[in-house]
Amino acid sequence: MGLELYLDLLSPPCRSVYIFAKKNNIPFMFKQMEVLKGQQYSDGFGKVNVLRKVPALKDGGFTLAESPAILAYLSQKYKTLDHWFPLDMKKRARVDEYLSWQHSSIRPNGFKIFWLKVVFPLFMDQAAPEDKLQEALEALAISLKQLEEKFLQDKPFLVGNKISLADLVAVMELMQLIAIGYNIFEDIPKLAEWQSRVEKAVGKELFQEAHKVILNVQDLNNMLIDPQLKEQMKPRLLKMVA
Repeated sequence: MGLELYLDLLSPPCRSVYIFAKKNNIPFMFKQMEVLKGQQYSDGFGKVNVLRKVPALKDGGFTLAESPAILAYLSQKYKTLDHWFPLDMKKRARVDEYLSWQHSSIRPNGFKIFWLKVVFPLFMDQAAPEDKLQEALEALAISLKQLEEKFLQDKPFLVGNKISLADLVAVMELMQLIAIGYNIFEDIPKLAEWQSRVEKAVGKELFQEAHKVILNVQDLNNMLIDPQLKEQMKPRLLKMVA
């Protein structure tokens, strides 16, 4: 069996894996998942990732979870161009530094905003409290300032003059919010210019292909949600607004 990637392109980490594999001509079998339909709870997927999360990788008898680990594995196995995940120890450490930081800053803030704005109404049949959305947006604003001042600074990309895994992961998270109507770069032109450079480095056609689902997020309003899954998700969503 060849490489299999289990992805839901509604998810920023999944889009980063998808774009990276496509951009680097890595052959893989696309195993489409629909998390909002509960497909991650199937018995088959449980054998690939007991954590029930996407993205997930299956390479023969080897399985792997978590997008930073998957991206690093693909980069090293397929010997992609050095700028993605540099061999230079200090440059690679900068990529790892960003990937570690974003999991406690950009990722949780963006995730919460998306779930409150899009997923909460789907499963709860009502809008999320506006004050909770505002709290998440204020927390994201702090993270964006740190992204600009600590990581981007005056460089074209986060780790120098060329795109890296750090840039790809970062932009996937932020595009999620732009797609649902938040102009998060309005007062940060430096980040807007950086995002454009990342899109150009990826290639506009591939970038648009990966974002097709999220750019049509309004289509989720017509999705039929399984009643059992609704009940399963309610405690998590209520905890988010508690």
